[in-house]
Amino acid sequence: MLRLYDYLPSGNGYKVRLLLTQLGIPFDRVEMDILKGETRTPEFLKKNPNGRIPVLQLESGEYLAESNAILFYLAEGTPFLPAGRFARAQVLQWMCFEQYSHEPNIATVRFWMHSVMTDERRAQVEPKRKLGYAALDVMEGHLGQRTFFVAECYSIADIALYAYTHVADEGGFDLDRFSAVRTWLARVRAQRHHIPITHA
Repeated sequence: MLRLYDYLPSGNGYKVRLLLTQLGIPFDRVEMDILKGETRTPEFLKKNPNGRIPVLQLESGEYLAESNAILFYLAEGTPFLPAGRFARAQVLQWMCFEQYSHEPNIATVRFWMHSVMTDERRAQVEPKRKLGYAALDVMEGHLGQRTFFVAECYSIADIALYAYTHVADEGGFDLDRFSAVRTWLARVRAQRHHIPITHA
């Protein structure tokens, strides 16, 4: 059976939990408290030298880190990853956007507000929020005439972007002016076997 090393509040861990659940794949979940440094122990660093969750242990005993790489691995050969070459590249495009433009700003502010807010972090909140809103603007423009991010089909691109967008308010982001994003969030929530982020 697959084993997922996870931290329940993490959107990156949630991506993997959501896809595994929607694929109907059973898995064991191992909670790792990142605030207590549990991913920085020598034992965990053997699983992922970068010291981060999620990490998926495969049936072979191999370990796979990085949430979007795990999504790509699990979605292979399923409806969650389009078959066409260009559509697959578009999925990857949006997953790169999520990691470079979206997650570092929206997720980071949320984490700071729910862990330790230092003076240094407080000074960075508004610049991060500005960049987070810029990412939401890109999403709003793209979703204005679309149902989902790629090929009008629910895919791992949607899962990757949903994870932290749907809890953006926990980082002080106001989604009221992003009507297309809010409609898309409702579509994702309506997908079969959807689970909330706090579902273990």
